[in-house]
Amino acid sequence: MTHPIRIGVQLQPQHADYSQIRAAAVQAEELGADIVFNWDHFFPLFGNPDGKHFECWTMLASFAEVTERVEIGALVTCNSYRNPELLADMARTVDHISDGRLILGIGAGWFERDYEEYGYEFGTAGYRLADLKQALPRIEERWSKLNPEPTRKIPVLIGGGGEKKTLRYTAEHADIWHGFGGPDVIRHKNGVLNSHCADIGRNPDEIQRSCGIPKDKIDQADEYVDAGATLITVGFDGDTNFDLAPVADWVAWRDERNAG
Repeated sequence: MTHPIRIGVQLQPQHADYSQIRAAAVQAEELGADIVFNWDHFFPLFGNPDGKHFECWTMLASFAEVTERVEIGALVTCNSYRNPELLADMARTVDHISDGRLILGIGAGWFERDYEEYGYEFGTAGYRLADLKQALPRIEERWSKLNPEPTRKIPVLIGGGGEKKTLRYTAEHADIWHGFGGPDVIRHKNGVLNSHCADIGRNPDEIQRSCGIPKDKIDQADEYVDAGATLITVGFDGDTNFDLAPVADWVAWRDERNAG
Protein backbone atom coordinates (compact mmCIF):
# COMPACT_ATOMS: atom_id res chain seq x y z
CA MET A 1 0.00 0.00 0.00
CA THR A 2 1.43 3.35 -1.06
CA HIS A 3 0.27 6.32 0.98
CA PRO A 4 0.11 9.68 -0.80
CA ILE A 5 1.65 12.59 1.03
CA ARG A 6 -0.96 14.52 2.97
CA ILE A 7 -0.81 17.83 4.82
CA GLY A 8 -2.43 18.33 8.22
CA VAL A 9 -3.05 21.71 9.83
CA GLN A 10 -3.23 21.67 13.62
CA LEU A 11 -5.27 24.58 14.97
CA GLN A 12 -4.06 24.70 18.54
CA PRO A 13 -7.15 25.95 20.42
CA GLN A 14 -5.35 28.48 22.59
CA HIS A 15 -4.93 32.26 22.88
CA ALA A 16 -7.87 33.00 20.58
CA ASP A 17 -11.60 33.57 20.47
CA TYR A 18 -13.56 30.72 18.99
CA SER A 19 -14.58 32.78 15.97
CA GLN A 20 -10.90 32.94 14.99
CA ILE A 21 -10.48 29.18 15.30
CA ARG A 22 -13.61 28.47 13.29
CA ALA A 23 -12.50 30.84 10.52
CA ALA A 24 -9.07 29.18 10.46
CA ALA A 25 -10.66 25.75 9.98
CA VAL A 26 -12.56 27.04 6.96
CA GLN A 27 -9.44 28.73 5.59
CA ALA A 28 -7.30 25.59 6.03
CA GLU A 29 -9.78 23.69 3.87
CA GLU A 30 -9.83 26.45 1.27
CA LEU A 31 -6.03 26.40 1.10
CA GLY A 32 -6.07 22.70 0.26
CA ALA A 33 -5.08 20.99 3.51
CA ASP A 34 -6.07 17.34 3.82
CA ILE A 35 -6.77 17.24 7.57
CA VAL A 36 -7.62 19.83 10.21
CA PHE A 37 -6.57 18.80 13.70
CA ASN A 38 -6.93 20.41 17.11
CA TRP A 39 -5.62 18.98 20.40
CA ASP A 40 -7.13 17.66 23.61
CA HIS A 41 -6.03 19.83 26.50
CA PHE A 42 -7.74 22.18 28.94
CA PHE A 43 -5.04 24.84 29.26
CA PRO A 44 -2.48 26.36 26.85
CA LEU A 45 0.68 24.34 26.34
CA PHE A 46 2.82 27.40 25.67
CA GLY A 47 2.51 31.15 25.92
CA ASN A 48 0.39 32.45 28.78
CA PRO A 49 -0.45 29.29 30.77
CA ASP A 50 -3.77 30.81 31.84
CA GLY A 51 -4.66 32.21 28.41
CA LYS A 52 -7.80 31.50 26.42
CA HIS A 53 -8.40 27.84 25.64
CA PHE A 54 -11.27 25.66 24.35
CA GLU A 55 -12.31 22.01 24.67
CA CYS A 56 -11.46 19.52 21.96
CA TRP A 57 -14.45 17.37 21.07
CA THR A 58 -17.18 19.98 21.10
CA MET A 59 -14.90 21.89 18.75
CA LEU A 60 -14.57 18.89 16.42
CA ALA A 61 -18.35 18.82 16.08
CA SER A 62 -18.16 22.45 14.96
CA PHE A 63 -15.36 21.66 12.50
CA ALA A 64 -17.58 18.92 11.07
CA GLU A 65 -20.31 21.47 10.33
CA VAL A 66 -18.21 24.33 8.93
CA THR A 67 -16.03 22.21 6.60
CA GLU A 68 -17.01 19.94 3.74
CA ARG A 69 -13.93 18.08 2.47
CA VAL A 70 -11.09 17.87 4.98
CA GLU A 71 -10.79 15.07 7.48
CA ILE A 72 -10.87 16.25 11.09
CA GLY A 73 -9.56 14.95 14.38
CA ALA A 74 -7.64 15.53 17.58
CA LEU A 75 -3.86 15.34 17.60
CA VAL A 76 -4.42 13.67 19.97
CA THR A 77 -7.29 12.82 22.33
CA CYS A 78 -6.16 12.02 25.87
CA ASN A 79 -7.53 8.58 26.66
CA SER A 80 -7.75 9.43 30.36
CA TYR A 81 -10.34 12.19 30.03
CA ARG A 82 -13.33 10.13 28.85
CA ASN A 83 -14.72 6.68 29.40
CA PRO A 84 -13.81 4.56 26.32
CA GLU A 85 -17.41 3.74 25.50
CA LEU A 86 -18.37 7.41 25.71
CA LEU A 87 -15.41 8.39 23.53
CA ALA A 88 -16.44 5.79 20.96
CA ASP A 89 -19.95 7.24 20.88
CA MET A 90 -18.65 10.80 20.60
CA ALA A 91 -16.39 9.77 17.73
CA ARG A 92 -19.25 7.95 15.99
CA THR A 93 -21.44 11.03 16.34
CA VAL A 94 -18.82 13.40 14.89
CA ASP A 95 -18.21 10.81 12.17
CA HIS A 96 -21.87 11.14 11.18
CA ILE A 97 -21.96 14.94 11.52
CA SER A 98 -18.98 15.12 9.15
CA ASP A 99 -20.30 12.52 6.69
CA GLY A 100 -17.41 10.19 7.41
CA ARG A 101 -14.44 12.54 7.81
CA LEU A 102 -13.37 11.86 11.41
CA ILE A 103 -10.00 10.43 12.43
CA LEU A 104 -9.81 9.23 16.03
CA GLY A 105 -6.43 10.42 17.26
CA ILE A 106 -5.61 9.07 20.70
CA GLY A 107 -2.74 8.80 23.16
CA ALA A 108 -2.01 7.94 26.76
CA GLY A 109 -1.84 11.54 28.04
CA TRP A 110 0.98 13.51 29.64
CA PHE A 111 0.00 17.07 30.65
CA GLU A 112 -0.19 16.91 34.45
CA ARG A 113 -2.05 20.20 34.93
CA ASP A 114 -5.02 18.89 32.94
CA TYR A 115 -5.27 15.89 35.24
CA GLU A 116 -4.87 17.80 38.48
CA GLU A 117 -7.32 20.61 37.77
CA TYR A 118 -9.99 18.38 36.19
CA GLY A 119 -9.82 15.63 38.79
CA TYR A 120 -8.28 12.76 36.81
CA GLU A 121 -5.70 10.41 38.29
CA PHE A 122 -2.32 11.25 36.78
CA GLY A 123 -0.46 8.23 38.13
CA THR A 124 2.60 7.03 36.25
CA ALA A 125 3.34 6.75 32.55
CA GLY A 126 2.99 2.99 32.92
CA TYR A 127 -0.43 3.40 34.52
CA ARG A 128 -1.62 5.69 31.72
CA LEU A 129 -0.29 3.33 29.05
CA ALA A 130 -2.03 0.36 30.66
CA ASP A 131 -5.24 2.39 30.63
CA LEU A 132 -4.80 3.07 26.91
CA LYS A 133 -4.18 -0.60 26.22
CA GLN A 134 -7.50 -1.66 27.74
CA ALA A 135 -9.40 1.26 26.17
CA LEU A 136 -8.55 0.57 22.53
CA PRO A 137 -10.45 -2.73 22.18
CA ARG A 138 -13.35 -1.30 24.19
CA ILE A 139 -13.66 1.57 21.72
CA GLU A 140 -13.65 -0.85 18.80
CA GLU A 141 -16.22 -3.08 20.48
CA ARG A 142 -18.54 -0.16 21.21
CA TRP A 143 -18.41 0.95 17.58
CA SER A 144 -19.73 -2.49 16.61
CA LYS A 145 -22.71 -2.09 18.97
CA LEU A 146 -23.83 1.47 18.21
CA ASN A 147 -27.00 2.21 16.26
CA PRO A 148 -26.46 3.67 13.81
CA GLU A 149 -22.96 2.32 13.36
CA PRO A 150 -20.14 4.59 12.14
CA THR A 151 -20.34 5.61 8.49
CA ARG A 152 -16.99 3.90 7.82
CA LYS A 153 -14.20 2.15 9.68
CA ILE A 154 -13.08 5.20 11.64
CA PRO A 155 -9.32 5.54 11.16
CA VAL A 156 -7.41 5.35 14.45
CA LEU A 157 -4.29 7.48 14.88
CA ILE A 158 -2.08 6.71 17.87
CA GLY A 159 0.40 9.34 18.97
CA GLY A 160 3.57 8.58 20.91
CA GLY A 161 6.96 6.98 20.55
CA GLY A 162 7.29 4.44 23.36
CA GLU A 163 8.93 1.47 21.69
CA LYS A 164 7.76 -1.37 23.92
CA LYS A 165 4.15 -0.38 24.49
CA THR A 166 2.86 2.54 22.41
CA LEU A 167 4.29 1.25 19.14
CA ARG A 168 3.02 -2.24 19.95
CA TYR A 169 -0.50 -0.89 20.50
CA THR A 170 -0.11 1.00 17.23
CA ALA A 171 0.71 -2.19 15.37
CA GLU A 172 -2.34 -3.87 16.90
CA HIS A 173 -4.94 -1.13 16.51
CA ALA A 174 -3.90 1.91 14.47
CA ASP A 175 -4.25 3.06 10.89
CA ILE A 176 -1.90 6.03 11.42
CA TRP A 177 1.08 6.48 13.74
CA HIS A 178 2.10 10.01 14.77
CA GLY A 179 5.65 10.41 16.04
CA PHE A 180 7.75 13.22 17.42
CA GLY A 181 11.35 14.17 16.70
CA GLY A 182 13.72 14.70 13.81
CA PRO A 183 14.04 12.54 10.70
CA ASP A 184 16.50 10.13 12.32
CA VAL A 185 14.12 9.55 15.24
CA ILE A 186 11.16 9.03 12.92
CA ARG A 187 13.16 6.56 10.81
CA HIS A 188 14.20 4.57 13.89
CA LYS A 189 10.69 4.47 15.37
CA ASN A 190 9.29 3.39 12.02
CA GLY A 191 11.68 0.46 12.09
CA VAL A 192 10.51 -0.51 15.57
CA LEU A 193 6.87 -0.25 14.48
CA ASN A 194 7.61 -2.45 11.47
CA SER A 195 9.10 -5.05 13.80
CA HIS A 196 5.97 -5.07 15.94
CA CYS A 197 3.87 -5.51 12.80
CA ALA A 198 6.02 -8.48 11.81
CA ASP A 199 5.54 -10.01 15.28
CA ILE A 200 1.75 -9.96 14.94
CA GLY A 201 1.59 -10.72 11.22
CA ARG A 202 0.36 -7.33 10.08
CA ASN A 203 1.42 -5.62 6.88
CA PRO A 204 3.29 -2.51 8.09
CA ASP A 205 2.29 -0.63 4.93
CA GLU A 206 -1.27 -0.53 6.28
CA ILE A 207 -0.17 2.09 8.82
CA GLN A 208 0.46 5.61 7.55
CA ARG A 209 3.35 7.37 9.29
CA SER A 210 2.79 10.91 10.53
CA CYS A 211 4.84 13.64 12.18
CA GLY A 212 4.78 17.34 12.92
CA ILE A 213 7.22 19.81 11.37
CA PRO A 214 7.58 23.50 12.26
CA LYS A 215 5.64 25.49 9.68
CA ASP A 216 8.76 27.39 8.57
CA LYS A 217 10.89 24.25 8.00
CA ILE A 218 9.56 23.20 4.61
CA ASP A 219 13.18 22.84 3.46
CA GLN A 220 13.40 19.79 5.77
CA ALA A 221 10.21 18.14 4.55
CA ASP A 222 11.87 15.78 2.08
CA GLU A 223 14.07 14.40 4.87
CA TYR A 224 10.97 13.39 6.84
CA VAL A 225 9.45 11.72 3.79
CA ASP A 226 12.71 9.82 3.26
CA ALA A 227 12.38 8.70 6.91
CA GLY A 228 8.95 7.26 6.13
CA ALA A 229 6.50 10.05 7.03
CA THR A 230 3.73 10.71 4.52
CA LEU A 231 1.40 12.75 6.73
CA ILE A 232 3.02 16.07 7.64
CA THR A 233 1.30 18.42 10.10
CA VAL A 234 2.09 22.06 10.76
CA GLY A 235 0.69 23.95 13.74
CA PHE A 236 -0.80 27.39 14.34
CA ASP A 237 -2.33 29.14 17.35
CA GLY A 238 -3.91 32.42 18.37
CA ASP A 239 -0.64 34.08 19.31
CA THR A 240 0.17 34.14 15.60
CA ASN A 241 -3.44 35.10 14.70
CA PHE A 242 -3.77 31.80 12.82
CA ASP A 243 -1.76 33.18 9.93
CA LEU A 244 -2.10 30.20 7.61
CA ALA A 245 -0.11 31.68 4.71
CA PRO A 246 2.57 28.93 4.96
CA VAL A 247 -0.07 26.27 4.27
CA ALA A 248 -0.16 27.26 0.59
CA ASP A 249 3.55 26.42 0.27
CA TRP A 250 3.07 23.09 2.03
CA VAL A 251 0.17 22.18 -0.25
CA ALA A 252 2.24 23.07 -3.33
CA TRP A 253 5.10 20.92 -2.03
CA ARG A 254 2.67 18.04 -1.42
CA ASP A 255 1.28 18.27 -4.91
CA GLU A 256 4.73 18.31 -6.46
CA ARG A 257 5.84 15.26 -4.46
CA ASN A 258 2.68 13.31 -5.22
CA ALA A 259 2.92 14.14 -8.93
CA GLY A 260 6.52 12.96 -9.07
